[in-house]
Amino acid sequence: MPANLALPGGHVLSPDDIVREVKHLPSAPKVLPRLKTLLSDGNSAMHEIVAFVRLDPGIAARVLQVANSAYYAKGVRCFTVDEAVHRVGYDQVYELVSYAVASQVLVRPLEVYRIDADELWRMSVAGAIAAELLADRTGQDRNAAYTVGLLHCVGMVAIDEWALRNARSLVLPLAAFPREATEGERAAFGFTQADTGGALLRDWGFPASIVEPVRWQYAPRASASQVRMATLLHAAKWIRNAVCGRRATPLDSGHIQPLGISPAKVEALAEKVAERIAQVSSLLDETENFVADRGLFPAQSWDQ
Repeated sequence: MPANLALPGGHVLSPDDIVREVKHLPSAPKVLPRLKTLLSDGNSAMHEIVAFVRLDPGIAARVLQVANSAYYAKGVRCFTVDEAVHRVGYDQVYELVSYAVASQVLVRPLEVYRIDADELWRMSVAGAIAAELLADRTGQDRNAAYTVGLLHCVGMVAIDEWALRNARSLVLPLAAFPREATEGERAAFGFTQADTGGALLRDWGFPASIVEPVRWQYAPRASASQVRMATLLHAAKWIRNAVCGRRATPLDSGHIQPLGISPAKVEALAEKVAERIAQVSSLLDETENFVADRGLFPAQSWDQ
């Protein structure tokens, strides 16, 4: 471990050490205005609210956490955004969104990885949409796949949060998929963002069906119980990179064999994901401009 990352007393840094410094995932400034508008209108349908919660990793993670708390879960866990929103109800979602706005917990650039805020959001949502489409074609749970895809970057957010406090000069260069920043992460920490993301989701009470795929996104076959979903996430990340213009090596048929789908069929989904992302971005841009033009989104209004 480099000297600048050494901890007092010779303590070896672990994913759990990083997790302890992360309170909440950031939320997307493009999504929050639309959610605020929906939640302020008592006539909004719950399915509309669900649709926009599904576009925000931070809010989705918080709603899932609350839905699986002792008060709401009553011994029955859930791991899809749709079920979680319906379980906690309109008022609780309103409270969570209002907290995100009032405290201005918005997506910020990941300085360690040199990824800007919009790109982080795009990577997360593209991964979610790709995972959902792959689940439809491979007979897996599409809602669970969407959640896994939406939250697959949480380890990067956690590492960046830790670095802001402890190693501000740290930079982890990104190589082409599937290596990404793993070499730099292992050199600096001894583990990867996938290990950190898995630890964070486990600490927040997510089930193994979500934790394991995120944890094993770089080595799907090493998962003890979620090989197919971890492999699905691996393939979804290839699609994500194609859609987001990020580098990726050609898909290896051996790496995605557990899905029972060819690399060509995976690659063909990139166009569909790009279309969906364009539709979502257009809708959110229209909402953002509408809100900005009319001054409808002052954070303080949610504190009253």
